Amino acid sequence: MVALLLLPIALVNSVGFLWPVVNLLRMSFQEAQASGALGAGFTLDTWRETLGDWFTLELIANSVGVSLLITVLTLIASYPIALYLHRSRGLMRTVLMVLVVAPLLTSAVVRTYGWIAILSDRGLIANALMALGVSAPPSLMFNLTGVVIGLTEILMPYMILALLSGFGRLDPRLEEAARTLGANPFQTFRRVVLPLTAPGIALGSLLCFVLAISSFVTPKLLGGGRVFLLATEVYDQAIVTLNWPLAAALSMIVLIVFGLSLALYGRVLRLVA
Repeated sequence: MVALLLLPIALVNSVGFLWPVVNLLRMSFQEAQASGALGAGFTLDTWRETLGDWFTLELIANSVGVSLLITVLTLIASYPIALYLHRSRGLMRTVLMVLVVAPLLTSAVVRTYGWIAILSDRGLIANALMALGVSAPPSLMFNLTGVVIGLTEILMPYMILALLSGFGRLDPRLEEAARTLGANPFQTFRRVVLPLTAPGIALGSLLCFVLAISSFVTPKLLGGGRVFLLATEVYDQAIVTLNWPLAAALSMIVLIVFGLSLALYGRVLRLVA
């Protein structure tokens, strides 16, 4: 009976996820021809060149590092909001929840173009700095800074919602008990609030890391082709140079990073649970 109930979702996952992944894996072992066509035979050349190329290794390290940085910044910016929202009640909680969810109703493309208007050389920030007397405002577009700022804001709603889902063990009475026993606010946060909210932190970090490392639109637009990440390189290899085996190999590397992230998340969750 249980197997029959699981059959529909198993079929959906097989058709919508497993089969495309297997097809990508098969494609990564095919020979890339100059015309963009795929050779009939199987070869290890693509994987050998990918794993032996310093640019690819640097690309992987840079993508993981930037995604970790975005995850940390998103967590720092989102945690106080999620904690305040968790403690709110009534109409205030409803209003705050609407404000948190509202950005998700707008396409990431639209929000990225909004950041272009803010971060460009003639944008809101540059004009404000020049009005304050700064003759040469720092460049916030077409570099890593703009990508980090844009993705941090775009991923904040996901982080806040994930944190809220993991705040179930946080009981205000435990904080009151800690203060009654003489703990100051910092000690209460470090020894009571933070450990109890650790599952939410782990879930939000996993979600934002996965979304950051697989993000394409924001790095492409805010990076202006000058910020090289795994997702943008997959697009360039598949659409620009028509090297489908290399694009498939890079896609499989992204999936491997996802798997390692899930394994790390499971291990962290066992430690904090």
